[in-house]
Amino acid sequence: MKKPIIATAAFLLTIILPATAQAANNDDLRQLLAKKKCENCSLSNAGLAMADLRGADLRGADLSGANLSGARLSGADLTGANLSGASLFGANLTNAKLDSANLMGADLRTSYLMNVNLNNANLTAANFQGAIGIPLQIAKPEEFYSWGVAAAEKGNLDPAIDYFNQAIALKSDYAGAYLARGVASYQKLDRKSALADAQIAAKLFESQKNTEGLQTTQAFILELTTPQTEVIDKGKPNFMNFVGSLGSILLQFLPF
Repeated sequence: MKKPIIATAAFLLTIILPATAQAANNDDLRQLLAKKKCENCSLSNAGLAMADLRGADLRGADLSGANLSGARLSGADLTGANLSGASLFGANLTNAKLDSANLMGADLRTSYLMNVNLNNANLTAANFQGAIGIPLQIAKPEEFYSWGVAAAEKGNLDPAIDYFNQAIALKSDYAGAYLARGVASYQKLDRKSALADAQIAAKLFESQKNTEGLQTTQAFILELTTPQTEVIDKGKPNFMNFVGSLGSILLQFLPF
């Protein structure tokens, strides 16, 4: 008796599980793609990668777990939408409305967020690394700093400097961010900007009684002010190699 029961249960699971995994309503999906208007639609786990959804009305829609990687969502209205666990990797959300949206655990890496409205949105555990135009109010200075270090490690110095700028804009006495920005400028062979940031960092470290930070920054300033008697083409200095030569001071400012 047990074998038929087990076989029946296994058969039912093969039918039920795919239906559970793919919960998007097909009619809602067709309506969205045809009319770009699908308020309160059921689109959980929908495959919408690279979809053209510019200006779409998705207010209150359930897009939990949906794949919106690379989707064009500029100007879209996602007010109150559920985007928990959704992939928005590389999506263009410029001017999108995400008021009161649920973005818990959403992947927003390398997305475009210029002028996006995120008032009262749930951003718990959302990943914004590499995103462009991140509103200052949605991240802590330490997060911008860590994204800057990550970008610099990859040689993406201009984005790294932008992140350090944002960290400083939120926390004007962020000595580590000034020092890191100086190191990034040094890697770009911009010694003037590097020296200016190092000097600010030194004053801040001194006022904050951070002896290690002050000594490290003074060593960096000495490197920057030592006359170069000859130009040797060895390529640009590596950011993390230089961090290593400075000691662990920059890494102390990473959020753990």
